[in-house]
Amino acid sequence: MAVLKVIEVMANSTESWEDATKNAVKHAGKSVKNIRSVYINEQSASVNGDSITEFRVNVKITFEVN
Repeated sequence: MAVLKVIEVMANSTESWEDATKNAVKHAGKSVKNIRSVYINEQSASVNGDSITEFRVNVKITFEVN
């Protein structure tokens, strides 16, 4: 039986929500090992004029605890 833990991470990107999610996993992976899944909890964006300037995500990352 595996023991799993969930943390919540916020990340951003100037490219896309997908890229912001990748940034969240990459950053969490620096201190957390055995990441199993990511759940996108919330998405938002900053807008300047008629252009999106920043994509933001709030994700839940699940990892296995040894």
